[in-house]
Amino acid sequence: MHSKLMRVLLIVAVGAAIWFAPVPSGVKPAAWHLLAIFVATILGFILQPLPIGAVAFTSIAFTVLAGVLKPAEALSGFGNNTIWLIVSAFLFAKGFIKTGLGRRVAYMVMRAIGDSTLKLGYALVLSDLIIAPATPSNTARAGGILFPIVRSLASAFDSEPGATSRRVGAYLMKTVFQGNAVTSAMFMTACAPNPLIVLLAAKTLNIQLSWGMWAAAAAVPGVISLALIPYILYKIYPPEITKTPEAKELAHRELEKMGPMSYGEKVVAFVFVLALILWATGTYTKLDATNVAMIGVAIMLWAGALEWKDVLEEKGAWDTMIWMGSLIGLADYLAKLGLIGWFAKSVGAAIAGIAWLPALMLLLVVYMYSHYGFASLAAHVTAMYAAFAAVAVAAGAPPYLAALSLAFVSNLFAGLTHYATGPAPIYFGAGFVPQGTWWRLGFILSVVNMIVWVGLGSMWWKVLGLW
Repeated sequence: MHSKLMRVLLIVAVGAAIWFAPVPSGVKPAAWHLLAIFVATILGFILQPLPIGAVAFTSIAFTVLAGVLKPAEALSGFGNNTIWLIVSAFLFAKGFIKTGLGRRVAYMVMRAIGDSTLKLGYALVLSDLIIAPATPSNTARAGGILFPIVRSLASAFDSEPGATSRRVGAYLMKTVFQGNAVTSAMFMTACAPNPLIVLLAAKTLNIQLSWGMWAAAAAVPGVISLALIPYILYKIYPPEITKTPEAKELAHRELEKMGPMSYGEKVVAFVFVLALILWATGTYTKLDATNVAMIGVAIMLWAGALEWKDVLEEKGAWDTMIWMGSLIGLADYLAKLGLIGWFAKSVGAAIAGIAWLPALMLLLVVYMYSHYGFASLAAHVTAMYAAFAAVAVAAGAPPYLAALSLAFVSNLFAGLTHYATGPAPIYFGAGFVPQGTWWRLGFILSVVNMIVWVGLGSMWWKVLGLW
């Protein structure tokens, strides 16, 4: 109780300090007061005296009570179509998990190429990649679908926390976790904060990031990262067992237990493929990504793969809707009241004389490693993405290059610590990898990812015409 009170007092103190500080020249008082609420909300997300949904709900209530925004303005974020894309995508994930299609995909890949520990690492990462476009929660994907499989594989090889952790368990845990950060970066619908990034880019930079554009820009660096991560970990953190013929046998047994594809699995698979096609061709069909996702959920409901009670019980979707809808409303009015433009102009002036390319590189590095201070991807994105994107463009960086490079880093920094994102405490908490080792490997792979995505990736983005 004492700890909770101290966190509340710190949040209030920071918000009050900004609220009562002198309003800078060129900033409207309402914008400054909204900034105070916004910063306090982000700090609340980090310290979590209450769940982040409750913190966001309180922020909206206070914003209206203080007269900073009108009720319709404060609640405007809930009418944004991005919110409904997120909710619908959570329900896609529910279909994958409920019907068992996610497990089936993982076991099929494992049965095909899982006869060595290295191949097993690639098989699990490939499984993650296959289901990533339709699973907007990296926690649901890595924790709900893949973690039980990884844990079962470790036990099958008598690899348990402690003396036997390095047999295969430690390697597989770290490989799947690090691979998940990359797959989350590869698709707009692969991680909850990604649609928020699309919205922030639209509001801050006045550009539209489509599902197809995101996927195309991420394809080459993403595939390279996924090819490197299992191999690099295999070399710097090698498993004691290198041959795993039992994995194929385990996958075969599990698939036999599952039997032929169920009706529900077939429905979800059909909807998944249909959604991928429509998302990828949205530029030509003019179909909105949110509408595609909602149609997919509707098909699953009418076909019986999902029931309405499944929708009502998907707490992650409605929790995300509350906190993200609240933040969208606040962030939207920060831009409308001119604060983001003022900040970008001020910082742009401070880095005047620095060429846009080194300025963007500096921003990306700071953005990446500032995540050591965050326990949530969404909190980090909300706190820094719009401001950093605005500063990069003010320095002269091409808008699409700035928006997408920051978007990708917004997922890649998930691999840094054991608290960086939802799946982190799940995989670290399994007890196979010591904390010091977890951080060391996370830092090494963050450098690899930065070289691949920002270095090699920039060449690919040049080919695509992003700069």
